[in-house]
Amino acid sequence: MDNISQFKTAMQRQEAPKMILDLSEVPYIDSIGLGSLVSTYVSLQKSGRVMALAGVNDRVSNLFEITRVQDLFLTFPNVWDAIDALGNSGHA
Repeated sequence: MDNISQFKTAMQRQEAPKMILDLSEVPYIDSIGLGSLVSTYVSLQKSGRVMALAGVNDRVSNLFEITRVQDLFLTFPNVWDAIDALGNSGHA
């Protein structure tokens, strides 16, 4: 919760067509964080951009499943896999 305003500000400043969020150092996400991820996803989709998540741990993955948002996000085991996939896919 302490980082939400910084996160939202950083996401609003980004103009890249593809964004990868590295969650490998994120032990858990609360409802406010989840809402911010979904909001960011929606904003990017509306502008034709892509967001992928990398390094999602089991706890966060379970949260995505419980809240039924897992299908919104492209997820990858690590940043390198996300870079490779986004660079070589129809999302390029």
